[in-house]
Amino acid sequence: MRLCLALAFFFMTPTVRAADRASLAERLDYKKTDKLLIINGDDTGMCHAANAATIECLEKGLMRSATIMVPCPWFPEIVSYAKQHPEKDFGLHLCHTSEWTKYRWGPVAPAAEVPGLVDPDGYLWRDVPDVYAHATPDEALVEARAQIKRAMAAGIDVTHLDSHMGTLQFDPRYMAVYLQLAKEFDLAVRMASAATMGGFGQTALRDRFTSNGIIFPDYFVYDELKDEAKGVKKFWMEIIKKLQPGVTELYIHASLPVDEIKVISGTWKTRSEQFEVFTHDAEMKQLVADEKIILIGYRPLRDLQRRERKESAER
Repeated sequence: MRLCLALAFFFMTPTVRAADRASLAERLDYKKTDKLLIINGDDTGMCHAANAATIECLEKGLMRSATIMVPCPWFPEIVSYAKQHPEKDFGLHLCHTSEWTKYRWGPVAPAAEVPGLVDPDGYLWRDVPDVYAHATPDEALVEARAQIKRAMAAGIDVTHLDSHMGTLQFDPRYMAVYLQLAKEFDLAVRMASAATMGGFGQTALRDRFTSNGIIFPDYFVYDELKDEAKGVKKFWMEIIKKLQPGVTELYIHASLPVDEIKVISGTWKTRSEQFEVFTHDAEMKQLVADEKIILIGYRPLRDLQRRERKESAER
């Protein structure tokens, strides 16, 4: 029943609002021609190596936003930091998968309430197709809601939502859950660029979120990621040079190159290189300055969304 209501809500007729006629940059009180960039740190809370790198990148580097994996064992560490630094921008990396071989996690909701999300070993499934094969959107909603409520109860001022491995973004039924959560908690979200959505044949989905008052960046670096294997620093320097006016999000998985992450992930080298490029690399910092790029987090988007919703309700 919950899913039926969500789908009906999701596909309702869009309502054009006056705010939609201005660019997102202008609504954020910047110029239409300004290049605004959100550098988001995914997988925060996953392990200590990720937490330490994320914190350093937020404090000394170019990162202005990070998303936390609530079900993971190192969640309490990042909660402690977030509470001590309320000015930092933390969203939630909603988890419906647990992909690693030697390091796993289960659901936040009781397993009996989300049985389809739990694999035979008691953990979340390793990949998105497994979730779609065994679980339901309703179970995904229950688990995501439990993660959001745990983060908020822990004292995190949640700024936005995104989806670990894209579980809530590759299927319209799960996108309906994503929209429902964004509206329920009045949070901004990560969203694929229009070109990416067109490649999936889902060009109308961005408009559905907009018509429901949900705010997301204009552009999202995703399709280009296949080229990162040619060289981490070179790849991201080229991305920065090609930024368009408006709001763009890119995400990295910052991690210290320590034994912990080397045991967990075969991608540890890329993660550590991303950390160095966006935290300490002088050329990257100079390029951002030369290109007159304005670094922001998701908090301004969330606050704009809530302000516009309040103004709309008062009219």
